[in-house]
Amino acid sequence: MEHQVFVYGTLKEGFRNFHINKGTRVPGEFVTVQQHALLIVGEYWLPWLLEEARANASPREGHHVVGQIYTVDDAGLAEMDVLEQIDEPGWYRRKRIDVKARGALDDEAVPVLQPWVYFGTREGLAREGKRLGPVEVYTLEIQNRLARQRWHEG
Repeated sequence: MEHQVFVYGTLKEGFRNFHINKGTRVPGEFVTVQQHALLIVGEYWLPWLLEEARANASPREGHHVVGQIYTVDDAGLAEMDVLEQIDEPGWYRRKRIDVKARGALDDEAVPVLQPWVYFGTREGLAREGKRLGPVEVYTLEIQNRLARQRWHEG
């Protein structure tokens, strides 16, 4: 069976966990229909998307988060589930999310897609402590800057 997965962090093309992503990329970029807080948290600066959506959130509270969609088979989805520790308390939970093509959020002719996404839990957020954000998009610049910072702190 095939599944679509919206990825917003390290599973994106060119990022540190992309080797786990065995999917085929759907062309383009996509954004969440609802605004969500995408935080960067903990010692390893993990991208952490909170499920609680706010229809009219301010940029301090959330964004229409930017990501990529991949089509994966059952085995590929299972590998992502292991990475995201969905069976472990306080980590990620896989759920459906509404997304649209980037730049077409207000275009009613563009369909809403409902891929899977990995939401970080509130328990994990509390455990991880330090955080940055929210941000609209997790970029290579953010990943690399925070990796260098962690290396210098270590």
